[in-house]
Amino acid sequence: MSSLKRKDVPGALTTSKASKVHGDSRPSKRSKSDKAPTKTDAKSTSSSKPASASTVSRLKEEEPLFPRGGGSVLTPLEYKQISVQAKQDVLFEQESGQSVKPDRASKKKKSKVSRDGKSGKTENSEEAAKVQSLNYKRLVKGSLVLGQVAEINSLGIVIALPNNLSGHVSITAISDALNEKIAAEAADDGDEDGGDDGLDLKSIFKVGQYLRAYVTSTIEESTAASVKPKRHIELSLRPDLANTGLSSQDVVVNCTVMATVTSAEDHGFVMEFGLADSDLRGFLPRKELAEDIPDSQMQPGSVLLCLVTGKSANGKVAQLTTLSKKIGRAQNFASEATTINTFLPGSAVEFMVSDITNRGILGKVMGSLDVTADLIHSGLGPKALDLESKYKIGKKYKARIICNFPTAKDPKLGISLLDHVVSLRSKLAPSNKLPSEALSISSVVEQCTVTKVDSEIGLFVDVGVEGVPGFVHISRVKDGKIDMLSESSGPFKTGSVHRGRVVGYNAIDGMFHLSFEKHILEQPFLRIEDIPVGEVVNGEIEKLLVNQEGVSGLLVKLAEGIVGFVPEMHLADVRLQHPEKKFREGLKVKARVLSTDLIKRQVKLTLKKTLVNSEAVPVKSFKEVAVGMQIPGTIIKVLANGAIIQFYGSLRGFLPVSEMSEAYIRDPKEHFRVGQVVSVHVLNFDAEAQKLFISCKDPSAFGLDKQNALKKLKLGDIVSAKVVQKTEDDVFVELVDCSLKAVLSVWQLADRPNKCQSALKHVHVGQTLNDLVVLDKNEGRRHIALSKKPSLIKASQDGKLLTSLEEAKVGELRQGFVRNITPTAAFIQFCGQLTALLPKSKLSQEDQKKVDFGLEKYQPILVKIDSFSRDRSRIVVASSSFEEVRSSKTDTSAASVNTIENPVDETISSMDDFVIGKITKAKITSVKSTQLNVKLSDNVQGRVDVSQVFDSWDRISNSKSPLSTFRLNSIITVRILGVHDAKNHRFLPITHRSTHSVLELSAKPSDLKKDAPQVLSYDSLEPGSTHLGFVNNVEKNFLWVTLSPNVRGRINTLEISDDVSQLENLASSFPIGSALRVRVLTVSAAEGRLDLSARSTGSSSNLTWETIKQSMVLPGRITKLNERQIIVQLSDGVSGPVHLIDISDDYDESNTLSYSKNDVIRVSVVEVDKSNKKIRLSTRPSRVLNSSLPIKDREITQASKISLGDVIRGFVKNVSDKGLFVSLGGNVTAMVKISDLSDRFLKDWKDEYQVDQLVKGRVISVDSTTGHLQMSLKASVVTKDYVPLINYSDLREGQVVAGKVRKVEEFGAFVVIEGSANVSGLCHRSEMAEKRVEDARKLFNEGDRVKAIILKLDKQKKRINFGLKPSYFEEDDMVVDGTDEDDDDAGATLLDNVDEDGEDGDEEMEDAGASILIRGTDNDSDAATDDDDTKMVDEETDGIAPLDAGGFDWSVNALDRNDAHDDADEDAGAAQKKKKRRKPQIEVDRSGDLDAFGPRTAVDYEQLLNRQPNSSALWIEYMAHQMQVSELAKAREVAERAVTTIPSIEETEKLNAWIAYLNLEVRFGNEDSVDEVFRRACQVNDQQEVYQRLASIYIQENKTEKADELFQTLVKKFGASSPDVWYNYAHWLHAVRNQASRARALLPRATQALPKHAHFSLMTKLAALEFNSPNRTPELGRTLFEGLFSMYPKRFDLWNQLLDHEDVPGADKAAVRDVFERATKVKGLKARAAKKWFKRWADWEEKNGDPKSREKVSAKAAEWVRARAEAKASEEDQEDDDDDE
Repeated sequence: MSSLKRKDVPGALTTSKASKVHGDSRPSKRSKSDKAPTKTDAKSTSSSKPASASTVSRLKEEEPLFPRGGGSVLTPLEYKQISVQAKQDVLFEQESGQSVKPDRASKKKKSKVSRDGKSGKTENSEEAAKVQSLNYKRLVKGSLVLGQVAEINSLGIVIALPNNLSGHVSITAISDALNEKIAAEAADDGDEDGGDDGLDLKSIFKVGQYLRAYVTSTIEESTAASVKPKRHIELSLRPDLANTGLSSQDVVVNCTVMATVTSAEDHGFVMEFGLADSDLRGFLPRKELAEDIPDSQMQPGSVLLCLVTGKSANGKVAQLTTLSKKIGRAQNFASEATTINTFLPGSAVEFMVSDITNRGILGKVMGSLDVTADLIHSGLGPKALDLESKYKIGKKYKARIICNFPTAKDPKLGISLLDHVVSLRSKLAPSNKLPSEALSISSVVEQCTVTKVDSEIGLFVDVGVEGVPGFVHISRVKDGKIDMLSESSGPFKTGSVHRGRVVGYNAIDGMFHLSFEKHILEQPFLRIEDIPVGEVVNGEIEKLLVNQEGVSGLLVKLAEGIVGFVPEMHLADVRLQHPEKKFREGLKVKARVLSTDLIKRQVKLTLKKTLVNSEAVPVKSFKEVAVGMQIPGTIIKVLANGAIIQFYGSLRGFLPVSEMSEAYIRDPKEHFRVGQVVSVHVLNFDAEAQKLFISCKDPSAFGLDKQNALKKLKLGDIVSAKVVQKTEDDVFVELVDCSLKAVLSVWQLADRPNKCQSALKHVHVGQTLNDLVVLDKNEGRRHIALSKKPSLIKASQDGKLLTSLEEAKVGELRQGFVRNITPTAAFIQFCGQLTALLPKSKLSQEDQKKVDFGLEKYQPILVKIDSFSRDRSRIVVASSSFEEVRSSKTDTSAASVNTIENPVDETISSMDDFVIGKITKAKITSVKSTQLNVKLSDNVQGRVDVSQVFDSWDRISNSKSPLSTFRLNSIITVRILGVHDAKNHRFLPITHRSTHSVLELSAKPSDLKKDAPQVLSYDSLEPGSTHLGFVNNVEKNFLWVTLSPNVRGRINTLEISDDVSQLENLASSFPIGSALRVRVLTVSAAEGRLDLSARSTGSSSNLTWETIKQSMVLPGRITKLNERQIIVQLSDGVSGPVHLIDISDDYDESNTLSYSKNDVIRVSVVEVDKSNKKIRLSTRPSRVLNSSLPIKDREITQASKISLGDVIRGFVKNVSDKGLFVSLGGNVTAMVKISDLSDRFLKDWKDEYQVDQLVKGRVISVDSTTGHLQMSLKASVVTKDYVPLINYSDLREGQVVAGKVRKVEEFGAFVVIEGSANVSGLCHRSEMAEKRVEDARKLFNEGDRVKAIILKLDKQKKRINFGLKPSYFEEDDMVVDGTDEDDDDAGATLLDNVDEDGEDGDEEMEDAGASILIRGTDNDSDAATDDDDTKMVDEETDGIAPLDAGGFDWSVNALDRNDAHDDADEDAGAAQKKKKRRKPQIEVDRSGDLDAFGPRTAVDYEQLLNRQPNSSALWIEYMAHQMQVSELAKAREVAERAVTTIPSIEETEKLNAWIAYLNLEVRFGNEDSVDEVFRRACQVNDQQEVYQRLASIYIQENKTEKADELFQTLVKKFGASSPDVWYNYAHWLHAVRNQASRARALLPRATQALPKHAHFSLMTKLAALEFNSPNRTPELGRTLFEGLFSMYPKRFDLWNQLLDHEDVPGADKAAVRDVFERATKVKGLKARAAKKWFKRWADWEEKNGDPKSREKVSAKAAEWVRARAEAKASEEDQEDDDDDE
């Protein structure tokens, strides 16, 4: 494998480049740019060490690369000199703070020459020995890297990359299908901008999604604002790039591919890989789609990282999955990979550790591919792990590939060992929050504890978020340059605490990035997102923007990298003539934030003192708006009817001219200007419509009396008013009764518009106008419009004035006036802006001809309601004088119609001569495929349908073009049938003709001879009759055929022809006009339906179950297909399946997906079951084409055709608990037992097989009577060249073998021989080392690879004693199980391949038995010796039968039987053991160990349970112990014993046992077992408690759907008595499911179900949720508290609760003060409660207020005391008065 290299590695270099040793694992940072390596750097690596390195790092550099077995490249003298020089340099640095640069020349020389004069290590060895990490310098075009979506924008996405890198993916770099969609949308939009607005990237990506990206470019952009260049990484997700280097052969099971969705099907999605060498595609079943990926995300063009689960037999389709439990499972690595090209970023990999350094881990994959886990992704930095204790050299571990290094000479990959990367999940903080939510960017962390110091790159710190570390780059440790970082000394040593600020978070690294720099900590904002709109900020003028008109604005620097813009109108409250004189660069200013635009990255500020110094709360959205509130705003536009006011953010409002002032304003521009700040009040608003109406009027002037009067005023009321003001256009009046102000338009003074101006002259200020009708009213704007038109007044008095749409009735007359006139209609207005449409057609003919229909604007008009729609609020009216005139059309051209021009037949003189049956002559004007167009005269046209030309099939010379024999302008004889109706494809009687009618003719010879020809109709057709038909239309699945001008039928695809080849392309085989001989199948004259057949009578007489026979070859149409079979329809009543096994003669080519729905194929009938109407079909070429074709997999229809020993292939039909059932053909099924599946042990054997998988096996059993077959899939049985596994008979004493420790006990270790049939034995602790070993568990761990020698072998009893002492392996001629490797450390771990998952149930059974039997040697018998330990291995005792599925009998009886069994017949050699063993006569009492160390075996637990049978904790520990050894059945047995042993009087203990039992079944059982245990638990425990505990278990196991169902059952079952069930459900919906709307919907249900006394506690808890939950909505919480205040006015503790929720960090101080103040106004407030309340208010103002606010509290308290004293005094006076009376 060492010669394998990755194919087509882009950017690969021919020479290796050496770089800094410690710089390789340095995480990237945004401000520092890496320099390219120079030639000098490439020649010397030792000189590239930073001068500021600590002593430890210097000494570490001098360690040889291979400390064991290899010599140093330096002589002892050179090594001594260098060590002395290094120590002197370090001492000098510590004393003077300066570094001494080593002599580069001398080091170069020393590194090149060794002590023997030969060259030292090569560059290749140096590069291979380095831990490389990903950084900006190593990212080149062609690099592949694993990333996580961090941000989704409208035109691209941002992807987080390893080591604090981030890349950008443009919307055009995702997939070709997406680019086509964007181009299509742009074409639809025409020249409009934003053609891709219709594509929302958030619908096809989600934050946290893992993707493999291809680096397309890396750019360093220099900006004017920053001296350092800004790095930009461009990425692409296109599968053809993201799968670079991957070929179809490299796509194997458990490899990952980037795939794009090409189409969505019923059962899944077709995916494209973009592989250059093949058309391999993928199929992602819907059941394999991850739950968090909705179907809307799976639109064509979207890309996903998928795991390959299998490939089709022909290798053209790969099965995919995105389920996190599969793609995120580290055990799913590509073990079948044949080349290293399979290993791309995103794939799991198993690597062997080759070296562990202080920079990370080095390893190998497939023995040749180098992998490295750097400082970050090995966990060394973030977790401060001890790598040498966690990882062992030579052992194999699972990891996830995160990048490749194309510039490396030899292929090399970067891997990650971080848990969230290995499992492909987003790292979560406590409470299942994202780390960025738990600790937001820009937040300050008061205590950052240094956990690890790396002198080269920076500090790793603990930020207080559990599981999420922080990192401070060396450039961010402090302002200026840091001299040195040390773990043990200095201000930043390990354990020191500092104040830091979060500057970023990288999802891949799972780390926060912080800064300890003072200027960063003091900087008010780090991002635009941190700037709150409406906040007052300090800044420095950076630049004055000047245009042609002068200064257009200012740029104000708010913080480093954040600049705000001040528009010209916001420079000051007044317009400045010379702004440049007031503002200059560098001037400090105070501004207020007007708005922020995160997309454009803009901040808009204002310097207006009115806004900056305003104490009003900034209003930024409609959520903060309330009717009546007073807010300042800036006029941005003045209109004729008002002005537009800009507030903060994007909030705008409209100020009507009528609300600008109490006085009349003619022109708003005379009183207001753009940029002016006005204080306005909110009149009303509509958040959905985004409309806000405001007013400059004082709302206090409009009192309660006026408000009530306005509400009582109705449209159509007759009122009187006094004129207060008069203008040219309006008369302003004041209503006499209520003093409401109203307006009377000049056009409403009279009925006739030309009299309105003269009527205005008679109106005077102070005059009272009577008989005015209310025309319009707007309560929100306090606007009233009146009218003095007599017609409207009279209509109001008569009740004919329409005031609302509900009053409208069709046919009623209503009075209105003309509002507007258009060329096509007039608009009539009634009261309340109700407008109707008067169309032109609804006016009289006379009025329609007049100018403006004889109407004038504002003219009264009486109209009749013609129609109306309440849904659309539309009314259509007609003029009252309108009369619908019916005009009868007279035929003035009758004479001209009957005239004939140039008839072809000279006997014709007029149109009356053309009657049905008339035989005449016609001239052909054109020849079409389905008809002849003719003329009978110049003004009379006709047509001859192709069905009316031929009498028989013999007269047709060309069946595909029957009319080709006719020539243009030839004269033919025809008979008139009627008039052609082109719309309905029929002809009508001759009476329907007109001047443009086309006559229907016939040219059939038979029709010309008959007196009255009979045209074919549906009534004359009978099933079975044959006719001549002509193709009229061709569709996908049938032909339309014409039999006559009136009869049209359909031929199904299967009935078109006996020749299946003609059905492949119907359009070419049967062009329009083709002639066919057809037979009627069914006909329905009533429905006009006709089904025909063109097949021969003998081949198909409407195929039925009676006519179908075996071995018939028939055409069929595919109606349905899936992965298992194809459903083929042979006729309307007959259809059947083609199973996977019947598709091809070569099972490798059997693929149902190669066919498409509605395809017509040839099938052969294999079997027919007419009684059950079942049929089996086949498409095998040997059946449907030629029986002599080669057959690879023969067809099997009966079990009798199979002989014992046959090697055959089949498809897995079912996977059961007993084994596999393989379909061999037809109803023949063979069974494969679990023991016959494989020669090697399969731990999870069901994962290895799936339905429809192709397998090969040998028939090992045939039962001719029952037809039962049994197969074996073992390679040793099927193939001849199979090498059998090692068994006991192949071993000999003294043989050295390689093995693996599978279990360790105190007395020894159990070792299984590699490459064997589960052959294992025991190595006693006395044979492990030369010295005495007290506890074998301290020396070995499970899974350790060892070299062992067989000391004793008993083949009959199948027992082996191993030795691991190093002295056994001193001889050179010993080999390990046939290998040539030598190892001086016997018993140590080896470097060979280790299968960590190879343990099976049988092994556990053996080990378990040994661990029980050893009890007899250590504790029981004085005569026992150490040799007794060895005899227990693999021994099958007489008293205990072995178990099939693994596991020992853990019952107490079995233990007793084992203890009683003691083998006294030991070999004589046992007495010759070394004398250093302990004396066997001494009995060791280990009862104290049980109390000291706790129970460690099943025996210990049984002993403790005898003492404490009612301890649920002990029972639960016992269950957990059984699960640790994978004994699920035993754990269930313990649970059953626990729930039956603990008495019912111990309610809590018994409940705990049941809950543990439920937990066990939920995690490891199925739904049935959970339901059974749950049912039993409810019978003996509190049902509500059991329900709630089970819900908690479901929540812990992330089974949200189950939990939701259980909560719904809870509230139904216990909701009427327990408020807690409602609150628990609501809290879960809020905090876990993020479904706040569902949680809020529970409140009305709860209040209906619960008694009233329980409402209070529940409502307070739900209100608290609105303040504290992740989906908090404080406004709803306040609303709930307001309801509680109204329901419980005397509960003053509610105010304290509300205050606790309002008084939180960052709370609105005005809102808190409002709570304080409102509470003091509560009626009946006691003095004691008031005292505490004012005390709390004063304390709060002391912390958060100013002296003025504190004085206000004191004044409020004094005022309350005074008011209370006065009230008390008045009550006493009242009582005295009562006593005097």
